[in-house]
Order: sequence, then C-alpha cells, then structure tokens
Amino acid sequence: MSYRSHLVLVLLSMALAGKAQYNTDRLIISGQIAFNNRDYVVAIQHFNNVLSNKPYLYEPWYYRGLAKLMLEDYAGAEEDFTEAIKLNPYVHQIFSARAESYIRLSQYEQAIADYEKALALSPDERGYWFNRAYCRFFLKEYQQTHEELDYIVKRWPDLNNAYSLQTEVYLNENDTATASRWLDKTLEHNPYDGSSWSIKGRLSLQRKEWGMADSAFTKAIHYQPRVVNNYMYRAMARVSLNKLRQAMEDYDKSIDMNPNNFLSHYNRGLLRQQLGDDNRAIEDFNFVLAYEPNNILALYNRAILLDKTGDYRAAIADYSRVIETFPNFWTGLINRAACYRKLGMVAKAEVDEFRVTKARMDKRLGIQQRWSPNKLREVRKMSDIDVEKYDQWVVVDEDIVTPDYKNEYRGSIQNRLVENEYMPLLSLSYMPYQGGVRTAQLIDHDLEKFNNEKQPLRRLYVTCKPAPISADMTRAFFHSIDSITKAIAATHEIQDAADLLLQRAVAHVTTHNFTEAVNDLSDYIHIDSTSVLAYWERAYCHVMINELGASQGIDESKLRTAAALDDMQRALAMNEDNAFLYYDMATIYAYQKEYSSAIDLYQKAIQLNGNLAEAYYNLGLVRIFNNNKAQGVRDLSKAGELGLYDAYSIIKRYSSDKSSATE
Repeated sequence: MSYRSHLVLVLLSMALAGKAQYNTDRLIISGQIAFNNRDYVVAIQHFNNVLSNKPYLYEPWYYRGLAKLMLEDYAGAEEDFTEAIKLNPYVHQIFSARAESYIRLSQYEQAIADYEKALALSPDERGYWFNRAYCRFFLKEYQQTHEELDYIVKRWPDLNNAYSLQTEVYLNENDTATASRWLDKTLEHNPYDGSSWSIKGRLSLQRKEWGMADSAFTKAIHYQPRVVNNYMYRAMARVSLNKLRQAMEDYDKSIDMNPNNFLSHYNRGLLRQQLGDDNRAIEDFNFVLAYEPNNILALYNRAILLDKTGDYRAAIADYSRVIETFPNFWTGLINRAACYRKLGMVAKAEVDEFRVTKARMDKRLGIQQRWSPNKLREVRKMSDIDVEKYDQWVVVDEDIVTPDYKNEYRGSIQNRLVENEYMPLLSLSYMPYQGGVRTAQLIDHDLEKFNNEKQPLRRLYVTCKPAPISADMTRAFFHSIDSITKAIAATHEIQDAADLLLQRAVAHVTTHNFTEAVNDLSDYIHIDSTSVLAYWERAYCHVMINELGASQGIDESKLRTAAALDDMQRALAMNEDNAFLYYDMATIYAYQKEYSSAIDLYQKAIQLNGNLAEAYYNLGLVRIFNNNKAQGVRDLSKAGELGLYDAYSIIKRYSSDKSSATE
C-alpha cells in the first residue's frame, strides 16, 4: 500500500472516530430535514436518539411532537409539547402546536388557553387570533366569535378565512341573510376559496336553486378536490336537475374517496332504487345497516327492494322491525300483508289488513291513536325520523366547511426554500422513483455501472420526490449505516472504502442526514475526484441543507448555492451528456429565480432526454413565472402527456387566471 493510501485510511479512521461521537446538533438538523420532507417516521427516530441522551433539551420534544402531529398521533403530540413547555415556556410556537393537538382531540377550552398564552408571547400573530375564534365557534360561543372576527377583519382585512368563518357562524345561527352577505365578501376577497363555494352550494340547495348549487359545488371541487361531501351535495343537486348519470358518478367518487361514507351510500342507494338497479341498491342499504342496524329509513327502503326482488321473507323481517318502532305506519303494514299473501300466509296477511282497516275507521271517527310524549322524545332522539320521508335524500345536520385553522407555527420549519411547485432535484436513493403514472425507472449509465460492478448492499436508483419510508424501513436503513460503518473500519483497500462511503452517503440521504452525507461524499472525492455520482449527490445535499437553513432564517444561501453549482459543473465537465445533471442545475437556478439560465438548461436536458417529464414540468412553471404563460402551458401539457398528471391542475389554474402569473 502506498504512503498516500495509508494516510487516507488513517484520516478516514480518525473521521470515523469523530463521527462516532454523539452529535446532537446534527441529529436535530437531520430530524428537521426529515420533517421538512414529510418523512415523519425518520424524523421521530432522529429525535428519539437525541432524547435518549439529552432529555433536558426542549427542541427535540417540540419537533418530535410536530412529527407525531403530522402522523395524527394527537395524544402523543400533546404529551411531547407539554414536556417542551415545561423545559421552555417562552416559545409561542410550542403553545400553538399544542393547541392544534387539543383541537384535533376536540378539547377546545384547552386550545383557547394555549392560544391566549401564545398571544401573550406574540400578540401580533394573526393566525393565533383566528384559531382562538375558530375554537370559540366550536364551543358555540357565537357572540364572542363574532366580536373576535370583527376585530380580525378590521385589523387584517386580507385574512380570507375570517370572512368564511363569520359566514359559518351566521349559518349556524340560522341567519342565512347575513350569512349570504358575508359569503359575498368572502368570495370578493378570494374567489378561489373552495370552502366558500361549498357554503354557497349548501345555501343554494336550501333554496332549491339546483343549477346554482351544481355550479357552486363544481367550483368548490375544482379548488378543493379532496372534500368528500362536495361530491355528495353536487350529486343531490344533479338528481334534481335530472343529471342522473353525473349524479351517480359523484356518489361513486365520494365513496371511492371515503369507502365508509355513510350518507353517500344511503343516497346512492336511493338513486339506484330510483333507476331500477335494485340489487346494487340493496348492497348500499346493507352497508348503511351494518353501521346503523336500527336505521329505520334504510330498513324500510331495503324492505321495499327485497320485496321487489322476490325475497319476501327478508322483506317481512325488515318491515316488521319498522312496524315495531312505528306501529301506526299503515303503508308498512299493507306492504307486509302483501308479502305474507305472496308466501301463502293468508292469516297473517289478514291480521295486518284488519289493523289498517280498523285504524282508518278510527281516524274517520276521530279516535286516531296518538303517540305518547315519551314516544315522541324517543323518535326525536333518532334524528327526528319521519318514516313517511323514506325516499328523501339525507344531508349532514352540521357540516362545517370552513377550512382548517391556519397553522402559523409551521412557517418556521415546514416552508420550502421557495414558495413554488417545482418538481424537486433528481438524486441518488435506495428508494425507487414513483413518478406520476409511470413505472419505468430513470436510468443513469454511471449509476448502472456502479450497481453492476460494485454490487452495493442495496441497489441505487435515480429518484425525485421519494416517498416517505415506513418504521421498519427506517430501522433497516439505520442498521445499514451501522453495518457500512463497521465495514469501512475493517477494510484495508482504499477503493473498497470509497465505494462503501458512497453507499453510506446515500443511506444518510435516505434518512435525511445530509450533513453526514456531505462529509462522506467529500471523503469519497478525496479518494476519487473523477466520480460524477459523488459530485452530483453532494450538490443535491448542499441544496437540501440550504432549504432547511432558509426556512429557519439562516443566511448561508449564497455559499451553499455556489457549492452546489460548483459540484454540478464539475460533474458536467466529466459527463456533458447527462440530462439529469442539466435538470438539477436548472432547478437550482429556478430556485434563485434566474429564469433565463434555468430555461436554457431545462431545454438542454430535454434535448438529451425528450421523455424527462420533470424537465417539461419545471420549464413550464419557469416560463409562466417569467411571464410567458402560453409557452409555459404547452410545456406543462407535454409533462402531463408524459405521465405527470399534476401538470393538468396547474394548467387549469393558469388558464382560468386572467391576471399575470406571479411566483
């Protein structure tokens, strides 16, 4: 072994010894980056490692609580935030975060108390003012909610959610006239607010303005396509407009989005019944009754359908359960009697028929049997059931459509480097890329050569926006890092050590530990300064570290950006035909709003790889931001054609927006 090789191995060993020391700051940064990239399980693992050694630090409790919050572990998040507050009660974001946990747990009084503490520390956070009013609304403190929203609108007239919530409060007070006026103000300030269009649709349904309701819910769905009830309500409007096929599509869509949507199953059952699709209507009512076995309306509708399809015994069973609850329901008795006769059970049929005849005579004579007050109260407890309305659509009694309260605290950790919708940089990863509807992987010749010749512990891929990894995969990657570290310490060949360094760097990237990845890649480049893969991956790491720094107000953007661009240029000097490198360099320029350079480089990437949908997508956005909307839309259309279907929603947004595009 040469003296130089021996020296490099010694230096590597010294570096390993330093890295073996527990570095709290780096673990916290890695956890923050994982959170920033929505890899919440990985983030929790990093913060667990910090807390196992330094439980007296408030930051890991706070950040772990945020990760749990995103994973909908609201009770666990509340406990972590409480620990963080004990250690540092002077950070208003922690009180805000715990308040969100309380809201998710429907503990609105506690949430209000936390927002008041947050406001005491930061009185100008308008999100806290709004969120507190939001909590008062759920506590039905309507007068105080009105007063707080009036103050918010006066102080921050551009806070659109305040208008929307004010509308919601008046709706819940049954003051539809005032609600309509506030709704008009809401849409005047923000015509792209899906929640407000949904409210308008609900008001139109109440007024039986079916066409207006259809149009309003269509706009609500355009701006908020994941709100299930909007599809159900639009279906109801379309049934009244005799658009039965479109109504059925809406019910199907709402059930696809939420298979347990009780109301959509019920109303779709009614529509199928109306269209004569009796067997599938029975399936919908079976679903409803599985969740609510005593739902009288569903029982009666199923009884009618079973009767029509010839299952008379099952129909009699359902009719009997309805009649047991409503003994004076003469239509049910007549139908049951008909089923008895079809089965040859004449005596039972005559009993039912006699009850109906006697009741009609009694009614004529003025001695109709009345329900007792207790019976009436019992019926009211069953959501004011009127069995005579069995064939009418069911709606939600209290359907709150105001958008979720604003989570202002997220701005300190979750904001990306730039507020845009670019596809991220391409990088090396152990996770295969799932790009749109495409299943084929992005192929890089240098990477394929490394996979084939070096036989890494795991196959490496080129990826973009990798999916979050599971808890089991997280443990596996941390185990891989430990295994590779031991292998590096045991190797005596400099090139073997280099190959292992690259693998460990990619493992660090997968777990969002970009600082350690940069260290490994720098060590690798000291050994082999001709590695395109190492320069490429290090550039990516610089950008990711830069994103976190920018979100936390750390101004090292110029240095990190310069380092990333320098690494990209070195990689391109060694492989000038790599479309992925041009794409990544273009995206870095796009982040810096240097649009001319970005456009040239995206075009070069497309020239080398005409199927790189990500390049068309970002090129389209850059052109739109550079005031070339027409060409930008054409580029986005090509991205959609190549499988990135998100491009179509962007196209629709900018095609319908007559104002100039701004980033």
